[in-house]
Amino acid sequence: MNRYALRDHTDRLDAQTQYEEIVRILSTQEFPWDIEQALSFALFRTYAVPSIGVLLHETGEFNQRTQKRYDDTVLILDAILEHGMASQAGRNAFRRMNQMHGAYDISNDDMRYVLSTFVVTPVRWLAEFGWRPFTPHEVEAWTHYYRAVGRHMGIQDVPETFDAFTALMDGYEARHFAFDARSRAVADATLELLATFSPTHLAPKRLVNLFARTLMDDGLLDAFHYARPSALSRKVFRLALKARGKFVRYALSPRSEPLFGRGRPNIRSYPNGYDVEQLGTFPKGCPVNHGAAAADASRGARQRP
Repeated sequence: MNRYALRDHTDRLDAQTQYEEIVRILSTQEFPWDIEQALSFALFRTYAVPSIGVLLHETGEFNQRTQKRYDDTVLILDAILEHGMASQAGRNAFRRMNQMHGAYDISNDDMRYVLSTFVVTPVRWLAEFGWRPFTPHEVEAWTHYYRAVGRHMGIQDVPETFDAFTALMDGYEARHFAFDARSRAVADATLELLATFSPTHLAPKRLVNLFARTLMDDGLLDAFHYARPSALSRKVFRLALKARGKFVRYALSPRSEPLFGRGRPNIRSYPNGYDVEQLGTFPKGCPVNHGAAAADASRGARQRP
């Protein structure tokens, strides 16, 4: 397949009405590894806002069951991406996500900020490290997709454009990034998890930690009281990522089959499959009827790795 065949395909789709198909192609065929890394760092950034990081720490989930919480987040979003927002599996995933969020006192501002990281961080990552950046058409579709996600989550005053999302994210971080030992504990646990992922599990943890810190801006490092890496370290590791992008561009063909989150080797909590409605936590008790009728209704949401 032509290296740019998928880009040509996405550019023929309507960014305002076919954004789900465009995002599915970008996430599972065109840039699966890059977008996975970018969204991992998007979540990581949210810990540096104490109202978010402290809440995650207090639940005990992100620092005690880090792998499962990572997997649950990926798989819930994966169901929406794979099956579509209007599908039964997509509705089940949104319901599960909204049930978890609704169990806590989370401000609309924090929700909007988290959403903005999912919009902005992958676009910036690919502009710097990808084998090519998003086209303006793809950025528009990416923005429409997450605007729709925001609507399904009941988030109010969702920005209308990518530039507005960027302004929201950068401004929110400038105002709210701050150190809290509990947020730092969540960040530390996440870095420990990342060090177990392939192929970084083959490297010393100290080297993996340094690599991760070279990808963080100074504001994020300072919010966690992480040591700033040297200019040389930043240059070496960032050049390595850019070299990977060049290799992908010139040596690899695009994926002919999509790679969804449930098929990724880093998702390890459900070797025998899972039900979307049973992912995550149930701090107020499980609201799902687990009788026979409910099992029949949720069968379409059951996935196997």
